[in-house]
Amino acid sequence: MEYRGDVAIAGVPGTAGPVVLAFTGTEGSATEAMAELDVPAMVHVSAVTNRNFHATGSHYLNADTTAFMQLLQADLFAEFPGLRLVIPHGGGAVPYHWGRFRGLADMLGRPPVEESLLGNVFFDTCVYHRPGIELLFAVVDADNILFGSEMVGVVRGIDPRTGQHFDDTRRYVEALNLGDETRAKVYEHNARRGYPRYAVGG
Repeated sequence: MEYRGDVAIAGVPGTAGPVVLAFTGTEGSATEAMAELDVPAMVHVSAVTNRNFHATGSHYLNADTTAFMQLLQADLFAEFPGLRLVIPHGGGAVPYHWGRFRGLADMLGRPPVEESLLGNVFFDTCVYHRPGIELLFAVVDADNILFGSEMVGVVRGIDPRTGQHFDDTRRYVEALNLGDETRAKVYEHNARRGYPRYAVGG
């Protein structure tokens, strides 16, 4: 593994090139700059080079899940307590396996995930069915959920069961009948907290 300023780089067998493994806290790094500027980052991969992995069906979701596990194992937020990261696609498999991550944190001698990560990590609502959105809200506190919509997203078809677009994520959030306070958090207040330098309406 080698370090190039702001990220750890490693060659991974079966891939066509280097893979960025995690943010680091090295001096002059992007992580340090984000903390200084008080700006967040979205943890999102781009195209996959391994043809065995579908880009949006496996690569994206695997990366989301991997990012959460790497954060669980790291001390990034102890070094940069004001740093904020957004993990897209509802966190990948994270909400579904919340118990696994809680258990791994305990086994690895790490702080509970609610204490060590949820002050700094947000998940968006780019999940393509109502049960998935329901699970996200059941597992992750509403303070950590940002509304995200992908019109047009990676699945551009019409769901034959509903007659609606798969990627119309607002429909799924609206179907939860959230209370006014929770709804305001998800649609506005969490974004203002996560992106404080983005002033709307002066």
